[in-house]
Amino acid sequence: MSGNLGCVIVAVDGSEESMSALTWALDNLKLRSSSTPDSTSAGHFVVLHVQSPPSIAAGLTPAAIPFGGPSDLEVPAFTAAIEAHLKRITEAILAHALRICSEKKVNVKTQVVVGDPKEKICEAVENLHADLLVMGSRAIGPLKRMFLGSVSNYCANHAQCPVIISKAKGATS
Repeated sequence: MSGNLGCVIVAVDGSEESMSALTWALDNLKLRSSSTPDSTSAGHFVVLHVQSPPSIAAGLTPAAIPFGGPSDLEVPAFTAAIEAHLKRITEAILAHALRICSEKKVNVKTQVVVGDPKEKICEAVENLHADLLVMGSRAIGPLKRMFLGSVSNYCANHAQCPVIISKAKGATS
């Protein structure tokens, strides 16, 4: 595909589908070279991971103390443990993505942001002036999609650049 791509963001979440999307992008996309006369810089891939905030990762905030205790009490040790766990998960996901890039002999930039994946991926596209967003699709069923929403569907409709959604072979939606 085009040799005039400046910034290609590949969103990874650790799933097999997102890593397949990364592999597809590295195999099939041609970035702008630094020798192009009208370009200011060579193109680059950005591996983007969106980390959940600690409260979302826990699935809940620590419950209120029963019988009239404060309801907004934050337990620092609980939050710190969740943050440390999330950091280890993020490091493992990026290490896996960087191994794939290394096997393909491609240098990439990495970026980690914290928040809702739908919104943060679209924000990164805008902030980095991406020419293309590549992401995998987990092909969740229609019922789950109705309740949970689809990150790839949201990004396809809201990202300020073209979006390629890579589906696993044999996946149906």
